[in-house]
Amino acid sequence: MADPLIHSPIARDTLVDTLVARLRQDVLSQRYPPGTLLPPERELAAGYGVTRTSLKHALVRLVEAGLLETRHGVGTRVRDYRRTAGPDLLPFLVTLDGPTWLAEIFTARREIGSLIAARAAGQAGTADRARLLRLRDEIAAAPGGDPAQRAEAEVHRALAAASGNRVYELLVNSLLRAYDDVRHLFAAPFADPAVAAQRITPLIEAVRAGNPTAAHAYADAYYLCTERLMLGGDSDHDAARDDDRHGTADRAGG
Repeated sequence: MADPLIHSPIARDTLVDTLVARLRQDVLSQRYPPGTLLPPERELAAGYGVTRTSLKHALVRLVEAGLLETRHGVGTRVRDYRRTAGPDLLPFLVTLDGPTWLAEIFTARREIGSLIAARAAGQAGTADRARLLRLRDEIAAAPGGDPAQRAEAEVHRALAAASGNRVYELLVNSLLRAYDDVRHLFAAPFADPAVAAQRITPLIEAVRAGNPTAAHAYADAYYLCTERLMLGGDSDHDAARDDDRHGTADRAGG
């Protein structure tokens, strides 16, 4: 029997991609809770208005993403994504439940970003230092907030590359993708590109100077400051906190 909760058939031109997206959303929203078996393939295909062949292709992709597992003679079981999936799932979780996940992404962004900056300060080569300076200048010269925001994202990729750790590069990519589709909601820090460039300059200079302690402190202060601006906070408490952290960074930089 077709699932009565499934509505209009999926367009054929992007059938498998769209089916993957719909199945992924149904799994993440716990329409199919962890540990449960999906309906038999014939019933599931009819419910989504697709052929069993298309369904099989979609299921394979969700198995690869760590959301499902298929066993011959048993069926397809929903896995607990918090135990089996990777950070590439973050963009979809943000789409499903943005406020909750974004708060945790901002925390990870700050903590991981500070570690990356410190490692980059100790590992960066001449080309890395030059790249960071070019990107800072690109932010300053940006014709508007969106290109400034995009250039700033490249700074974080450059820091991860300078760290010499490819895992950090992949993590940064996942964190950036997690809010890329809604980045216009977090554009406040980049409304004035010149100010945005000035704000990130101490972090870049600490990395270029090869000072891991200062780079960590400046990164922590930078992430907190931009997070506050992105979320619209502007209280005296927040401002005082940022001033204190910038003071700590200055002392770390000697």
